Amino acid sequence: MVAELGNFALVLALCLALAQSVLPLVGAQLKDARLMRSARFLAAGQFVFLSLSLAVLTWAFVASDFTVRYVASHSSLGQPLIYKVTAVWGGHEGSLLLWVFTLGAWGAAVACFSQSLPREMLARVLAVLGMVGVGFIAFTLFTSNPFARIVPGPMDGRGMNPLLQDPGMILHPPLLYMGYVGTAVIFAFAMAALLGGRLDAAWARWSRPWTTVTWVFLTLGIAVGAWWAYYELGWGGWWFWDPVENASFLPWLTATALMHSLAVTEKRGGFKVWTLMLAIVTFALTVLGAFIVRSGVITSVHAFATDPERGVFILGMLTITLLGSLTVYAWRAPRVGLGGAFAWYSRESLLLANNVLLTVACAAVFIGTLYPLALDAFGLGKISVGPPYFDAVFAPLMLPLLLLVGLGPAVMWKQANPAETFRQLRWVLAVSVVAGGLWPLTLGAWRPMTALALMLATWIVLTALLDIHKRLGSARQPLATRLRKITRPSFIGMHLAHVGLALVVVAIAMVNTYEVERDVRMEPGQTASAAGFDFTLLRMEGVRGPNWEADQAVVEVTRDGRPVALLHPQRRYYDTHAQMPMNQASLHRTATRDVYVSLGERLVGDAWSFRLYYKPYMFWMWFGAILLALGGLLAAADKRYRLARHRVTRPQREAVGVQPREVAGQ
Repeated sequence: MVAELGNFALVLALCLALAQSVLPLVGAQLKDARLMRSARFLAAGQFVFLSLSLAVLTWAFVASDFTVRYVASHSSLGQPLIYKVTAVWGGHEGSLLLWVFTLGAWGAAVACFSQSLPREMLARVLAVLGMVGVGFIAFTLFTSNPFARIVPGPMDGRGMNPLLQDPGMILHPPLLYMGYVGTAVIFAFAMAALLGGRLDAAWARWSRPWTTVTWVFLTLGIAVGAWWAYYELGWGGWWFWDPVENASFLPWLTATALMHSLAVTEKRGGFKVWTLMLAIVTFALTVLGAFIVRSGVITSVHAFATDPERGVFILGMLTITLLGSLTVYAWRAPRVGLGGAFAWYSRESLLLANNVLLTVACAAVFIGTLYPLALDAFGLGKISVGPPYFDAVFAPLMLPLLLLVGLGPAVMWKQANPAETFRQLRWVLAVSVVAGGLWPLTLGAWRPMTALALMLATWIVLTALLDIHKRLGSARQPLATRLRKITRPSFIGMHLAHVGLALVVVAIAMVNTYEVERDVRMEPGQTASAAGFDFTLLRMEGVRGPNWEADQAVVEVTRDGRPVALLHPQRRYYDTHAQMPMNQASLHRTATRDVYVSLGERLVGDAWSFRLYYKPYMFWMWFGAILLALGGLLAAADKRYRLARHRVTRPQREAVGVQPREVAGQ
């Protein structure tokens, strides 16, 4: 009866979501405090029942209850406990339950940490989240129920997909779902602002930390997924422009634009229309990503389902979301206004250019991802849009964006002088050009695009350092006084994220230009070379894991006769998926390069196929991603967002919105 308890909890969560989507809206319309107050309790109750449902499914996996169809399909008796737990989200039904649980957690967090919002605003935000919850919980219950029974159950299950039995599975889906589902909070704040007819600096200040935290989770989820693909699959890459990879990248691009747009809305009262539209589009792209992954329109290592009926359900949700939100947008947006004016050269104009570039880049990725699917759906043939298209279209858009990243913080709001900016940054520009031109020569070859990318990465780092130096002020002041000027988390977070982006750019430029890849055949005792490194196969040996056996190679890596590393790539055969061998690559990392070996198939006699890689500056990519996320967390932790909670008076909370001057300057 345990599975039935989880199913019943899911039904109760749906009932609470229905009430949450109606009662608070009615209360906001009628100014009924009791109905508006009910939103918080309904959100908390929904989270409790979704937590119970997820806990029941987890217990079914831990107890190996194979009468639950989903457990029998994704677990086995010999599966390690950690992968029994992670198998909860290893398939379509369980991952969808994790999705709605995460949505409930976001709703409870908004109810708990947004008590300073006006009652009407909070009621509308939670009501919109309730509507989103109705859609996804209904989808789970009626098309993808993880508690469906099979009687009698098998003695053992089919086991988890070997590809997913990896530590990356522990972190990647939860982090990515926190980012995906967090876009619903952004969407809810935007719709609440439209329904209330007020969008001002106070609204932007309330929205910014939720947007930034969502962006942080998206960043971490994408980065962990890239790292997982890099070391697990033996392909030697971290990004392949797979449609499902793009499904997470699209909302990341628009969320990045939204963060910058919110900054202008908060500080200058501008970009209001941009901000609202970006919030709507970001959530719509998330729903579109769910459609791509779960509709069966693609075949991918990432895809969860191949059932077109489920795809129709999600497509209906996407249609309702877009039609409903755009209708409200068309009705209410004219009342919002365009915001304050600004000169052609100002920080606002540069941020506008930043938003345009990110939006166009998103559109380019969107077209490259959906165009082949559309052709196939209408029977017009099959085409493949791969890295050549994205490299040719996406990269040129990113180069001017990188220039703006460094330039923006140096330019004043409202109106600035280009000549003055050049005077301040001329030496930074000169050093960046020299560094970008000489840096590629350290790896033995010079490429113009690589030099340009490295120049822009150096430019970002140096402009950040210059801005920090300017903020510190005169050296005549006491050091403690000077340091206090740069301790604002949002200031440090901004530059930390920009430096992280620069490191990622360096890694991408270096790897794309200077990586070395060789497919070789080796027998024990033989040596192959790549990028100045010698790889010697010492021996092959058998290894036994908890639910797999593996052929393991012992490869000695040397350079100029000096030992570098001893690598142990494997080819694993899982007990429940013996016909699906998995390659487990082995790599040795330093700050400026990776040496990477992947074991392939056995050939004639004692020979085996190997793939050898040399990857320069890969560590910079992962470290840069960490800095990006850390910068976002620091920005979200700015005390101004906490101070706003305490400085808004009770009468102001009763109002629909708060005037900008009530919170400006905090």
